[in-house]
Amino acid sequence: MPTALITGATAGLGAAFARRLAADAFSLVLVAREESRLEGAAEQLKLRYGVSVEVLPADLATEEGLAAVEARLRDGVDLLVNNAGFGHPGRFPDVPVADEQRMLKVHCEAVLRLTLAVLPGMRRRGRGAIVNVASVAAFFPRGTYSASKAWVVNFSESAAAGIRNPRIRIMALCPGFVRTEFHERAAIDSSSIPGFLWLEADDVVRAAMRDLAVGKRVSIPDPRYKAVVAVGRFVPRRLQALVASRIGR
Repeated sequence: MPTALITGATAGLGAAFARRLAADAFSLVLVAREESRLEGAAEQLKLRYGVSVEVLPADLATEEGLAAVEARLRDGVDLLVNNAGFGHPGRFPDVPVADEQRMLKVHCEAVLRLTLAVLPGMRRRGRGAIVNVASVAAFFPRGTYSASKAWVVNFSESAAAGIRNPRIRIMALCPGFVRTEFHERAAIDSSSIPGFLWLEADDVVRAAMRDLAVGKRVSIPDPRYKAVVAVGRFVPRRLQALVASRIGR
């Protein structure tokens, strides 16, 4: 039975990945900060799908948390989903520098280190997969959040190119606005986001797994957002930033 480790596994896309992978008979390792939520999620998955579920409470913004997840990955997993992330309610440069550094720690350093921790085992076995959750925001200028997600996309493509093994797949997942706790937990006003732009988490994961299976290195899991990114390539960056500031993150 293959094993998947998912960070940020108790809500939103992380929880959707857990449901999908449990349905596909993966054993799971769930990583999140809140142990009580992890335990609750694990029990539900065990009861519904009959799979093995391990919980690993860890804050990826801390050295201790990162080291704990790195150690578990070195024991070997078949699929790593780097999903943990968050947003800021404020705008650059008004966000405190400590909060900005925490975001970079989780969005960039954690993705780098966890990928490096899991790859040696995958290379020995000659197979495995990594999904790094980025965002459509990666293709547009909008503060540290979009900058960090742009790094995730570039890193994922670069890492995939460097591996040169078609049986080891590394993919950046770039969804648009997804109905999760993301905006509420970050105290971000999402009222200006048009209703037609919202996606469902399970639909995003379904598209992501399909794209991973065919070897895509960047997945934009909806025709609406594929069009947004395509059109955005021809729009001046200043105009991109103006539009992004009007409709949220």
